[in-house]
Parts: sequence; C-alpha cells; structure tokens
Amino acid sequence: MKWTDTQRIAEELYDAHPDTDPKTVRFTHLRDLIMALPDFDDDPARCGERILEAVQQAWINEAE
Repeated sequence: MKWTDTQRIAEELYDAHPDTDPKTVRFTHLRDLIMALPDFDDDPARCGERILEAVQQAWINEAE
C-alpha cells in the first residue's frame, strides 16, 4: 500500500483497530498506525497533512 491508497488504508485500520475511535486519533499517532500496517510500504517522507486527513475521514466513514 502507498499513501495514496486512502480507502484501503482506512479499511485496514478499521480491521486492525476496531475499538479505536478514528475521530480521536492524532495525526502523529495515525501516521504511526499506518506505517505499522503489514502491507504498507511507502516512503514516510511522502506523507502530509492532506493524506492523513483523507485517511482519517475514510476511517470515520468506515466506522460508521
């Protein structure tokens, strides 16, 4: 997975952390959670606030 795979990342986060409220996750922690996903293999330097916002929103949508 790459940073641009926001929907897939959100689905993986939802499966890996079902008891986590994505609305309360700080971006620094979200970035760490994403990079810890087994299929994630992108450069950490390519991550930005817009990507994290998109992932967080997709995760919120997945959780609802």
